[in-house]
Amino acid sequence: MQTNLADFIKNTPAGDEAEAILRACVHCGFCTATCPTYQLLGDELDGPRGRIYLIKQVLEGAPVTAKTQTHLDRCLTCRNCESTCPSGVRYGRLVDIGRSVVEQRVQRPLRERALRFALKEALPRRWLFTPVYKAGQALRPLLSKSLQDKLRPGEKAGAWPTRQHARTMLLLDGCVQPAMSPNINAATARVLDALGVQLIVAPKAGCCGALRHHLNDQEAALDDMRRNIDAWWPYVESAEAIVMTASGCGATVKEYGHLLAHDANYAQKARRIAELTRDLSEIMPAFEAELAARLQGKIAHRVAYHPPCTLQHGQQIRGKVEQVLRAVGVDVRLCADSHLCCGSAGTYSILQPELSQQLRDNKVANLEACAPDVIVSANIGCLTHLQSGTETPVRHWIELIDSALIHSSTNEHLTKP
Repeated sequence: MQTNLADFIKNTPAGDEAEAILRACVHCGFCTATCPTYQLLGDELDGPRGRIYLIKQVLEGAPVTAKTQTHLDRCLTCRNCESTCPSGVRYGRLVDIGRSVVEQRVQRPLRERALRFALKEALPRRWLFTPVYKAGQALRPLLSKSLQDKLRPGEKAGAWPTRQHARTMLLLDGCVQPAMSPNINAATARVLDALGVQLIVAPKAGCCGALRHHLNDQEAALDDMRRNIDAWWPYVESAEAIVMTASGCGATVKEYGHLLAHDANYAQKARRIAELTRDLSEIMPAFEAELAARLQGKIAHRVAYHPPCTLQHGQQIRGKVEQVLRAVGVDVRLCADSHLCCGSAGTYSILQPELSQQLRDNKVANLEACAPDVIVSANIGCLTHLQSGTETPVRHWIELIDSALIHSSTNEHLTKP
């Protein structure tokens, strides 16, 4: 694709990156076939190819309108198009650059600005989000059906293991996950403890930066990233990995090196942090044999697995969760159209509720067609969003393994003489 960038962005880091991405696009349209919003709306401008043209026009100096902003807002940033693209177009980075420019040129209505401000200021701050979320749960019967669905009680966290091991890994606790589903990280710590690995949570690590980044407060997002790097850095020499139990966080932390490449003080550290970062599904295959010996046949549920977009498209990790679950004897199924987004997409379910609910309902229908006893996924946003649309229990996949290990240990204890 030929480009002629406007002076305001030409020869800047963002402009150079955008130009390289635009030039890689060959207009083939393969991306359109797998775009969830194009499938729902049937508008070329609500598919990747159309949005690429819009961004190209913006970066070449064309007038920017609220209509342009609307089409970019409707993008889930699921990056399914990146998995489909034969030319390797890094659409996710391009849409981030395009949105940032458009945000500076088009003033949103006051209500939109207020909502986005509340989301980017409240959600990343765990000390603020947690009490607000708990208050919402306490008032749940008085709230609307849509809010009640978002505030369903999660499973309480069990005990965090206290044993020390020679092998250690860092764990990102996250910002919203400890309030919405506190058992996920505790379950991960217990499973790895049983396998001889100690998980360490750096006290000052917090939001990965994804929330602010995708709400176009990219400078604040970079500050979140720098804070995490500072929090993790004292542990880097001894930790084998930085473990992510939310694939949305993992997709972002793995890009720290790229996002901070132009920060002389953090570029090298950011690359090291990105290199150390592993989704939990990348860690667990090494323990398959031991888990299989302990748990073969212990998990009797029929399981439907929803692979998050941030895992299968953002991180290009496929098959590992199913591999681990099948190794321990789980009957796990992928539903029809498993490559498509569930509609959660960070704050998308709040900012684009109608499209989000359509995608959720389509996804839930396909998952329930597998007749599962439980639905599992690997990202807190997906888990919460899917649970709002079904009575079938929705859990993180590591919680299945944790429950089975606890049950197995209890039975062993009871049968000992």
